[in-house]
Amino acid sequence: MQRDGKYIYCIIASEYDANLGAIGVGGRGDLVSTISFDGLCMVVSDHPLSRFVVNPENMLAHQNVIEVVMKEFRSVLPIRFGTIAATPDEIRNLLNRRYSEFMELLQQFENKVELNVRGTWKNMGMIYHEIDQEHVELQKIRAEIQNTDDKEIKKLKIMEAGKMVEHALIEKKQQEAENIIDAFRRSVFDFKLNKTTGDAMFLNSAFLVNSGREVEFDNIMADLGNKYEDRSDFAYTTQLPIFNFVDLKIFPEKWEI
Repeated sequence: MQRDGKYIYCIIASEYDANLGAIGVGGRGDLVSTISFDGLCMVVSDHPLSRFVVNPENMLAHQNVIEVVMKEFRSVLPIRFGTIAATPDEIRNLLNRRYSEFMELLQQFENKVELNVRGTWKNMGMIYHEIDQEHVELQKIRAEIQNTDDKEIKKLKIMEAGKMVEHALIEKKQQEAENIIDAFRRSVFDFKLNKTTGDAMFLNSAFLVNSGREVEFDNIMADLGNKYEDRSDFAYTTQLPIFNFVDLKIFPEKWEI
């Protein structure tokens, strides 16, 4: 018979136990509730200790539970996906040992949410044309490619030009991302630039924002959309757990960083 442990979603401060419904990870309809120690709580649900499946459904369920918690509590510390404790006593012992650390983080991130923004260029042909115009050395190599009949030299020059374009595209992404970030600096507490995917995406950013300033953020997004209407598309998420700004590592068995 398989034994259940406690799957952990996040940490909150609460003087009362919470019951958040049968929305637990794993698809069994497990009840999500809290285990507390002196006003500090971990949000948990039952889950088999011996088997955890990493799939999109479980990842979405993990985030969904945290978002439900965010609707009721002003400060929520997300725990890394896939963390399972053996017993409720292990959780209480952890809360006891790291009580001051967790309480300090809850105060630091009170009323804070994460908003994500992605930016992509609409016309890569235009971007590559700009790169050509901005780099004299690249123009020189392209002229050499056109003017040589030697296949080996042409091949080497094409490879050289490709590397130059690759580096220039990285620089252009950084410059364009910085321009967008500048528009938000006065309205956010912090930001993080994440890895972009593909040639067209130049911005993949997470912003730490006071939960009372979403309208201001919305207005900035609208202004950017108008300013770069012919150049870029922006995708903007609603409030998210602060995954990019808190990375609490809790290891089963050892229960320490």
